[in-house]
Amino acid sequence: MFARYAYAPNALGYCGPPLGLTLRDGTVGDVRSAATKFSGAWPYLRVLSTLTGIADPLDYRLVESYWLGGGVGADLDPGEFFEALLAIIGPQAGRYWSHLTADLAHEAAANHCFHVFGVYPWTRFLGGGGRQNTAEHPLSVLDNCRITWGTVVSRAGDDVEVMCQRLAWDGHALALSEPSVRPLDVWADGYCAVPDVAVGDEVAVHWGRLCGRLQPEQVRALAESTDRQLRVTSQRLAHV
Repeated sequence: MFARYAYAPNALGYCGPPLGLTLRDGTVGDVRSAATKFSGAWPYLRVLSTLTGIADPLDYRLVESYWLGGGVGADLDPGEFFEALLAIIGPQAGRYWSHLTADLAHEAAANHCFHVFGVYPWTRFLGGGGRQNTAEHPLSVLDNCRITWGTVVSRAGDDVEVMCQRLAWDGHALALSEPSVRPLDVWADGYCAVPDVAVGDEVAVHWGRLCGRLQPEQVRALAESTDRQLRVTSQRLAHV
């Protein structure tokens, strides 16, 4: 699961070190080694491992909770998680983590959505006071970087259409739009996480690529963690 969700941003050069096809074609050992080199995801998984008592940071339960929210990470105290994350990344803190300060404590959550909207810099580039014309690029990055869920409504060969919500910014707050159809390729660069994807499947999308099928409880967890993050992040942006 770690490889399927991390492959698209890594292949596009946005996340993690240059790994070539390691996440796509590597052995379990290769993927384990590669995961430790992700300066974003790996610290979260280490903290999740420590606080839950699950020894393996790449245990499916931890990886699922990180990417989708919910699960074992949802029961952790946000303040305790935040302090533990700061303690782990302190020695490597620099430009990449420059926004992870005490000011973000109220936004903290043990999942990828917090990293996208809180730690990454892109929400700071949205602008305020209704200046939507300045927000197009950062909004696109945020929308692609978050994990999107949707329902496959058509498939024709290697083309699918997914009914999903997009990220919206009204100049004051972040929210999700009404569902609309989004065309996607089943295969990208010779790879697909779900080559047999079919109409009716609930799927996860990361940087425009399919990551896998989602069970109803996973959709609920992802929707709830996303809604919570947009709400608390919008509270910060309202005061900028």
